Amino acid sequence: VQLQASGGGLVQAGGSLRLSCAASGRTFNSYVMAWFRQALGKERRFVASISRGGEATYYSDSVKGRFTISRDNAKNTVALQMNSLNPEDTAIYYCAARSRYGLLGNDYDYWGQGTQVTVSS
Repeated sequence: VQLQASGGGLVQAGGSLRLSCAASGRTFNSYVMAWFRQALGKERRFVASISRGGEATYYSDSVKGRFTISRDNAKNTVALQMNSLNPEDTAIYYCAARSRYGLLGNDYDYWGQGTQVTVSS
C-alpha cells in the first residue's frame, strides 16, 4: 500500500490542524493505521493508532484528549485532528499502515512521506 500524507502547515499555539493520509489499493480496511511524528534531532515517536474498522483507537499520553484519529474506509483515508496545539507538537508527521492486528507497538510495514507541522508560540 502507498500512503500520502497532507495537511501540515504553520499554526499558532492553541490552534488546530487536520492531517489526512490517502492510501492506495483495495484492501485499506485490512490495515491498522497510525500516525507518528519526528521532531528535529529526535527519534520518531508514536502518536495514535486506529483499528481496521475504526472502532478502537489508542493515543500517546502526550496527545490524549487533544488529538483524534479517524478513518474512512470507503475513501481509503485516515485523518488526525489536532487541537490545542503547542510548540512541542512541532514535528514531521507520518502515517503508517500494518497488517498485524493490534494497536500497540511501533512495527509498521508501510510509511508515508511525512508532512511538516510547525506550531509557533
